[in-house]
Amino acid sequence: MTAVADTLIQGLMLGGLYGLFAAGLSLIFGVMRLVNVAHGDFIVLAAFLSLAIQQWLGTQSPFFIALMLVPVMFCIGYLVQRLLFNSALDGDILRPVLITFGLSVILQNVLLQVFSADAQRVQAGALEVASIAVGAGLHVGVFPLLVLAVCVGVVAVLQWMLYRTGLGRAFRATSDDGTVASMMGVNHRHLFGIATAIAFAVVALAGLLMGVRATFGASSGPEQLIFAFEAVIVGGLGSLWGTLAGGVLLGIAQSVGARISPDLQFLAGHLTFLVVLMFRPQGLFPRVQN
Repeated sequence: MTAVADTLIQGLMLGGLYGLFAAGLSLIFGVMRLVNVAHGDFIVLAAFLSLAIQQWLGTQSPFFIALMLVPVMFCIGYLVQRLLFNSALDGDILRPVLITFGLSVILQNVLLQVFSADAQRVQAGALEVASIAVGAGLHVGVFPLLVLAVCVGVVAVLQWMLYRTGLGRAFRATSDDGTVASMMGVNHRHLFGIATAIAFAVVALAGLLMGVRATFGASSGPEQLIFAFEAVIVGGLGSLWGTLAGGVLLGIAQSVGARISPDLQFLAGHLTFLVVLMFRPQGLFPRVQN
């Protein structure tokens, strides 16, 4: 029973990280209907910027790194939207995919030139090995628990913003009918820039926490993108809490697969995604249209 509980807990913690990967992707798609193929590479960019900030400040505190990283990624997100993504929205459905794919290739090569091909990791000191006893012979890592808490907090804040604030109402109105929203005085290009900036702030947290939890390299982006896409689709398009649930389901599936055999870890997650796609293509918790 201890082994089963440990497997489920580890899967839940891992799912929190996947949910954080997917939250920013889900927000961009939900507001702009844009599929950002470069999303995983921006997560890796955030991880490398975390490493650079850590070396500059000489600190191992993820909190102080986040204080500098989140505003930087927020500004990058706004600029990327205004300079690149907005032009992609004016064309056919294939144009955003091509533009973001090209951006992905460019990011990977720039990261390779600047940071080399060596695997890197952000250090968090004693926080990496700290644990809490939750039962006989069962311990939970403090850092994975922190990742899950951050993910739940981020999703809760985004959900509140979308459904309880004027900015969120503007996001939803523009997403439903951009032409009518523009007639009501909404500057949709600026609004999309704010949405992308918020999504990149979430990406900043995802990149930082991923960089502490595991090693990463310049070409790690596509792998993170796959996890984010699977979590969004499994949870249900447009549903932030569903995205978190999708990430948790993938994390548990991978944890169970790894318990059976290390070679089955990622395969188990992909098979779970395939099964959900076959029997419930709209996802487990799709957003209910009003």
